[in-house]
Amino acid sequence: MKYWLMKSEPDVFSIDDLERKGVEPWNGVRNYQARNFMREMKLGDQILFYHSNADEIGVVGLMQVSAEAYPDPTQFDAKSEYFDPKSTQENPRWSLVDVRFQEKFPQVVTLERLKNTSDLDGLLLLRKGSRLSVIPVEAAHFKKILKLAKG
Repeated sequence: MKYWLMKSEPDVFSIDDLERKGVEPWNGVRNYQARNFMREMKLGDQILFYHSNADEIGVVGLMQVSAEAYPDPTQFDAKSEYFDPKSTQENPRWSLVDVRFQEKFPQVVTLERLKNTSDLDGLLLLRKGSRLSVIPVEAAHFKKILKLAKG
């Protein structure tokens, strides 16, 4: 099993939205490295849900991969903000995974708290200039963040 972190702005899609829906395709990723990470994801992989560009930026919950990577249908929809005219059904450029809600944490593990936790040295999220919306997380970092989330 691998561990991941996926970012979303809560006014676009939040942990509460995922809890309400249960399962949701994680669409609209238009960065090749983030797409490649999603293509590596396997059924059951654990994912930290991170709210970016929010009042309280940080890890807010836990989800898991419920369907492995498949073509993101928004790339073919001319009415979608994620439409890609260079992508074809025969050669799709963009993928997504389905994610399943697991839990909302009782408290946000804020970005500031993550930065101030020495056991998280090397966490890709904390690397200067790291802006990817999908990143791998080492098992030790994942466990530490879960511990911070649950007090």
